[in-house]
Amino acid sequence: MSVIDEIARELAEATERLLATAARLTDEDLRAPSLLPGWTRGHVLAHVARNADSYVNLLDWARTGVRTPQYASARAREAGIEAGAGRPAREQLADLRDSAERFAAAVGRMPAEAWTAPVSGMNPPEHPAWYVPIRRLREVEVHHADLGAGYGWADWPETYVRRELYDTMLWLGDEIPVGEVVARDPGTGEVLRIWTGLGDGPAVEGTPRELLAWLAGRTDGAGLRLAAPHGHIRHDASDARIRHDTADARDRDDAAGRLPSPPPWPKPSPAGLPAEPPSSWPPAGN
Repeated sequence: MSVIDEIARELAEATERLLATAARLTDEDLRAPSLLPGWTRGHVLAHVARNADSYVNLLDWARTGVRTPQYASARAREAGIEAGAGRPAREQLADLRDSAERFAAAVGRMPAEAWTAPVSGMNPPEHPAWYVPIRRLREVEVHHADLGAGYGWADWPETYVRRELYDTMLWLGDEIPVGEVVARDPGTGEVLRIWTGLGDGPAVEGTPRELLAWLAGRTDGAGLRLAAPHGHIRHDASDARIRHDTADARDRDDAAGRLPSPPPWPKPSPAGLPAEPPSSWPPAGN
């Protein structure tokens, strides 16, 4: 199984979950505020639908070689969301389903060699086309939680959390306002990974899910813990390499201070992705 097959399966499942939630929402529900400031639930669903079409544009670009912008412009993107936000629930649901089917069909039209073609969204960096379905999965999972309609970040699948935390740490690197990020097993508290040599400041510790939700700006960091950094593991953070550690640091004192705000999230993709679709993402052993 290639990463394309793996993500296609996960995306189909995530899309069905989102459609099931959307099917329960009434016209009144869609007029209610979402968890995103300034957006109703109708705005969120309209964005997810137009996002699917924008990624069809990127796949068409990769398949044909004809440069096709993700959106015509930032203004056009915003106008599309506003135009769709106030529609009745039945129209929102149909659009959400139809746009997801258009994206799935675009994936199915891609010849193997087209997945290596470089494309770019509204913001850098450029990335190979095989990463587009991962971006789409991110949009579906995160904005499903943003609806505030019974599905939240605590419901994100473990495979999604693992991949997103890996990619987030790749693209943030030394932009993070803490010195280290420590992921701990939610059951045992064992250290799973340590990212070191980041910004200045203490270490922040938590489960992978808690860390991702904080870095994605979906929580205020509840459940996370500030601690003194692991001083015995250092590396150049410019390539955001992931290091493993089995040391038990649970008895370290909490570092003084408040949890800082994370940098803006997400970036379109990590820099330096392989051109050829890997067998899995993250790579084996990560």
